[in-house]
Amino acid sequence: MPSVISTLMKAQIALLHPLISSLELETQRRLQDGLASLGARVKAGRTVSCLEDLGTCQAAWVFPLQGAIRKAILYLHGGGYTAGTLEYAQGFGGMLALETGQAALCLGYRLAPEDPYPAALEDALRAYQFLLTRFKPEDTALVGESAGGGLCFALAMKIRDLGLPMPGKLAAISPWGDLSDGAADVERERDVVLNRQGLMRMADMYLNGHPARDPYVSPVYGDFTGLSESLIITGGDEIILPDSRRLKKGLEEAGVPCHMHIEEGMWHVYPLYPVPEGREAQAMLRDFLNGGEW
Repeated sequence: MPSVISTLMKAQIALLHPLISSLELETQRRLQDGLASLGARVKAGRTVSCLEDLGTCQAAWVFPLQGAIRKAILYLHGGGYTAGTLEYAQGFGGMLALETGQAALCLGYRLAPEDPYPAALEDALRAYQFLLTRFKPEDTALVGESAGGGLCFALAMKIRDLGLPMPGKLAAISPWGDLSDGAADVERERDVVLNRQGLMRMADMYLNGHPARDPYVSPVYGDFTGLSESLIITGGDEIILPDSRRLKKGLEEAGVPCHMHIEEGMWHVYPLYPVPEGREAQAMLRDFLNGGEW
């Protein structure tokens, strides 16, 4: 059962989200970037950042000021492939850096509809190749939320298919793993963040006519052989909860260790919110990425 704080926050989200969904895309983008201020306050004075120009896009390192850094995270943000800037990525990416004691390379990949598929995947691949110039592959992890979570699995398949060294681990929060029409669980009407109409609108902008069941955009349809040990954290009230279950099933059938935590009564990407369940999920990520027992 959700905590009192989460119950109150969920009610607020339920009231505000229909208004936000009706706004123009540029306004939605500005509102999403505003969420980065939550993470900025948490990491103020405790991390240092530096920009990296990757050619087609920018990324930013976030380093915790305390402790020796031996591992690194490539953080891929959410936003339906249509929203979320580098500033937004640094919000939760910086919190991950603090929580894990690892460096976080936060990516501001190109967005649709201006830059549809394969722009985001190309940028993510470029960022991973850059990461490998600084860290050993076994000391890296792909971490993402929502669209960024799905992008983590698509990127892992691309890395494998190109014959590149695989990352040590992969973690996804509320991954969007199926962009095909009708994939959402329409019976989960209690989802206060996502709805089928909004998902399909974002999918159409990102796909731009590309087949939705291509594993590089919808990894649930892919081959999971050889992927890295994975952790999936998701809310029990999510309309895309089936995506997480299908990803887990595919990984396990391919012999890849996969751990999944479903927090009943919680909403899409709840670990990004300042609620008790969110802090518990962040601790799970920390333990997983730092080699804790499962």
